[in-house]
Amino acid sequence: MDNFVEIRNLSKFFPGGIRAVDKISFVIKKGEFLSLLGPSGCGKTTTLRCLAGLERPDEGEIIVDGEVYNLSSKGIMIPPEKRNIGMVFQSYAVWPHMKVFDNIAYGLRMRRIDKKLIRQKVNEVTEIVGLKELADRPVTKLSGGQQQRVALARALVYNPKLLLFDEPLSNLDAKLRDRMRLELKKLQREIGITSAYVTHDQTEAMTMSDVITIMNKGRIEQIGNAETIYKEPRNKFVADFIGIANFLDGEIIEKSDEERGYAICHVSDGEKLYEVKAIAPADIRERDRITLFFRPEHTLIINSLERDETNTFNGKISNLVYLGNMIDCRIKVGTKEIRTQISNDEKLNLKEDDKVFIKVDPKDCLCLKM
Repeated sequence: MDNFVEIRNLSKFFPGGIRAVDKISFVIKKGEFLSLLGPSGCGKTTTLRCLAGLERPDEGEIIVDGEVYNLSSKGIMIPPEKRNIGMVFQSYAVWPHMKVFDNIAYGLRMRRIDKKLIRQKVNEVTEIVGLKELADRPVTKLSGGQQQRVALARALVYNPKLLLFDEPLSNLDAKLRDRMRLELKKLQREIGITSAYVTHDQTEAMTMSDVITIMNKGRIEQIGNAETIYKEPRNKFVADFIGIANFLDGEIIEKSDEERGYAICHVSDGEKLYEVKAIAPADIRERDRITLFFRPEHTLIINSLERDETNTFNGKISNLVYLGNMIDCRIKVGTKEIRTQISNDEKLNLKEDDKVFIKVDPKDCLCLKM
């Protein structure tokens, strides 16, 4: 696939010398769904607004489908109304006094499009988003999910080359949000429109995106698909932001020469050292300080242990939480807390204050450079 959107060394400063966006670069391929994911204030919405033309970047370039939208070094900035970009905002921003049809048609009427063509375009887009039977209904009589579809239809009716979403599902309840995620992704695939989606919800990003761009403090921490980012985070921030993670600080004692080989490290629970075998990326060397990372679902709880083993920790259960299909178990290991998740089918008869052992397979442990 060709690069449809190119962001190069983009920066945006706010008063007080704040770098809301700090020299970021990424691409979106044609037909791809990319999410900008990160905590509040990380720069993801500012990046989206620069792409839409609602903010003027202080540095960098924005190129969409071969057309230069921004080139800060030469003062080039194409206004938003000339970018042929559709945008769906967090608030539905529907006109409460209008019917569904009129809400969707409003922008076309402002452009003085022929009435016959307006009806044709609105009919086409209401069919796509599943609102055709509701076109004559007052928009205030719609559910939250239906109003969000109106906002989506209004963005699509122009036949934009790029579709932008700014946390469009955050105002919906949990079950409706789950359903709308699947509907939006299915619709995006059917239409084949290149899309950029801003969210702070990791589940949303992982279930909808072809590519996730994780941002923090105005910078990009990692770009990749959901599986890569979850299994192979580049640093502690990414590992902690995506999913649930366990961390223990330590030092590399011995490392293989392979690019992504195994290493032997000593990690501390705050009271004692454990010997652990783990995967170590190529840039990690012997004697480097590292953070050992592993996920709760990769831990195995053992009631008793015949002998000391590598990748085994001993502790005491501090908390058990029933989650329906699984039990979330927190185990005090020294001064640290390790989280594990076990299936309800595992008949371990665990209780708080039980002393247990935790074992983690080396292939599920990753050394992250400090």
